[in-house]
Amino acid sequence: MKRQVLFVGLMLGWAGINLTAMAAQLIVTPDQHLQEVLNEAAEGDQILVTPGLYKGNFIIDKPLTLSGQPGTIIDGQGLGNAITLKAEGITVSDLRIQNWGDNLTDLNAGVFVAKKATGAIISNNSFYGITSGIWVDSTQDIQVLDNKIEGDLTIRSQDRGNGIHLFNVGGARVKNNEVWHTRDGIYIDTSNGNELNGNFLHDLRYGVHYMYSYTNQVINNHTLNTRTGYALMQSKFLTVVNNRSENDQNYGILMNFITNSTIDNNHIIGVQTGRNPHLVENSNKISGAEGKALFMYNSVFNNIINNQFNESDLGIHLTAGSEDNVISGNTFISNKEQVKYVSNRKQDWSANGRGNYWSDYLGWDMNDDGVGDTQYEPNDGVDKLLWKYPAVKVLLNSPAVETLRWVQRQFPVFKSPGVYDSAPLMNSPFANPEASTAASANSNRPEALTQR
Repeated sequence: MKRQVLFVGLMLGWAGINLTAMAAQLIVTPDQHLQEVLNEAAEGDQILVTPGLYKGNFIIDKPLTLSGQPGTIIDGQGLGNAITLKAEGITVSDLRIQNWGDNLTDLNAGVFVAKKATGAIISNNSFYGITSGIWVDSTQDIQVLDNKIEGDLTIRSQDRGNGIHLFNVGGARVKNNEVWHTRDGIYIDTSNGNELNGNFLHDLRYGVHYMYSYTNQVINNHTLNTRTGYALMQSKFLTVVNNRSENDQNYGILMNFITNSTIDNNHIIGVQTGRNPHLVENSNKISGAEGKALFMYNSVFNNIINNQFNESDLGIHLTAGSEDNVISGNTFISNKEQVKYVSNRKQDWSANGRGNYWSDYLGWDMNDDGVGDTQYEPNDGVDKLLWKYPAVKVLLNSPAVETLRWVQRQFPVFKSPGVYDSAPLMNSPFANPEASTAASANSNRPEALTQR
């Protein structure tokens, strides 16, 4: 595309004059070749694409803005990346992006952000495709804002890409995106110092999936109808605050080799294996699985404080040396089983005279200080026997089992090590936790899920 302003701009550039002042808006129509416009554009130009279908695999290799009007569709023709960013300071916004390649090995994506594309902004786009919607490859300081990303439900979950995939990324801000029907909503691998904020992630395998990443923030996100809301693995110094997991299956929060992290004021509600009809490929109950609000595997030196773990099959499950964590100020309401703890060491779940609120605590508070006068013990030796030998459950209410429980209560010397709360709270730290649970279905959820 030839234009007079480009020629004048080049002349001024040779004369040492700042080219930013010469930035222009270029309007593209469907009868033009979008890639030619991108090639001929000057740095800083704003390219506005009018409604219509634009087929191709477009490459942007200079700082500019590419945006569309309602009805603008970028179609990748089933090959490679629909759009590839290869320069710093690029903005891509307000486009419908679809039908890019389906090769996971080649990292096909709706928008592929290469290493040089620092400071990229990808905002207010809608995506529909099989592999990743947005793939960010070793890029710094990008922003992914207000996008809607939908995967193809006809493809097996493991054969789809992730909604937003960050690899070796630093300083990223991923905010207010909606992702559904991809494999994972947001996948983060070997990436430090990033922020996930206010994203709505539903009908997925994992909502948020962390691997080998340090010093990240996960704030104000909402997962719904996933197999695991927040899968945190092999990472350190995470700040996971004010998130919601609603009706997720298997795990609300999964912590696998997580250390020195803070899990604070999260609302995990209704994690029950096998009850979720929205997960088409996983709608049948998994044999031996449990719906766990929080599962901790070999995770130490973490602060688990002020969270709600409610109405799930299992409130919290610790195993494989998950010790030396602060667990205080949490609310456990109406879980079928409050705690499952597999270890040979006793743990007191209270800090500075403040424990947790347990809906099945039967103690009393004679001095009216808000703390129970007797400690709370969620498990006993019979529970451990049942965990180790599930077949024994047929005797659960038999005289023999009841006798064992009575002996343990009367003669504490026979008690096996486990969890206890020396300062159980008489009232929930939350003003009305039952109301909060009931209202969760309407929190952070749009009036209707986005349709493609």
